Amino acid sequence: MKVITIETEFIRLQDLLKFAALVSTGGEAKLLIAEGKAAVNGEVCTQRGKKIRPGDVVRFAGQELTVQYADQ
Repeated sequence: MKVITIETEFIRLQDLLKFAALVSTGGEAKLLIAEGKAAVNGEVCTQRGKKIRPGDVVRFAGQELTVQYADQ
């Protein structure tokens, strides 16, 4: 599982996918999320603005991601 460090309270799903280099543009993220290609905590998520916080697990394109705060 890849851990992404954030300095804010949350990161939006589309931004997480871009930050993790799993998509190259926001438009690509929007399309793939809308098609149901992403799952958050085991459930398909079609909300590109879904807030991802530490403890959440995102599955996308065969990868698992989670986030942690920078001060941890």
